[in-house]
Amino acid sequence: MRNTQATEFKAVHEFLDYLPADELEIVVFLRQIILECMPDCKEKLAYNVPFYYRHSRICFIWPATIPWEKISKGVAIGFCKGDSLLDETFVSAKFTFNSVKEIDVAFVKQKIQEAILIDEKIVKARRRKIQ
Repeated sequence: MRNTQATEFKAVHEFLDYLPADELEIVVFLRQIILECMPDCKEKLAYNVPFYYRHSRICFIWPATIPWEKISKGVAIGFCKGDSLLDETFVSAKFTFNSVKEIDVAFVKQKIQEAILIDEKIVKARRRKIQ
C-alpha cells in the first residue's frame, strides 16, 4: 500500500511536531502508558503513525490529523490483534479519545497486557513449529 499522504515522517519526533496541541497531548499520554507497560518494545513509524512491537505488532496510536484511518476527531489507540484479545466483551480493536480525561488508564493498561500475552503466545507457537 502506497502512502497517499502529503507528508511522510522519517522519525517519531517529526510525527509529534506535526500534531495540533489537543491531539499531541493525547498521543503523548497514550505513548507514556504504552512505554510504561512495555519498556522493551520497539517504536516504529508505519503508515505515518507510531506502532509498538515486541515479537510482532502490538498496538498503534492514530490521531485524526493523519489520514487513512476512519477517525474524524481525537486520537485512537488500536490493537493489531484486537480480535484475539482475551476479554470476550472486547469487540473493537480500536478506542478513540477526544481528551486525556476520557482515558481510563487501568482499562488501556489491561488491554496492553492482554495484547502482550497474545504476542507471547504467538512467538511460543512459532518456536514450537520450528522445533
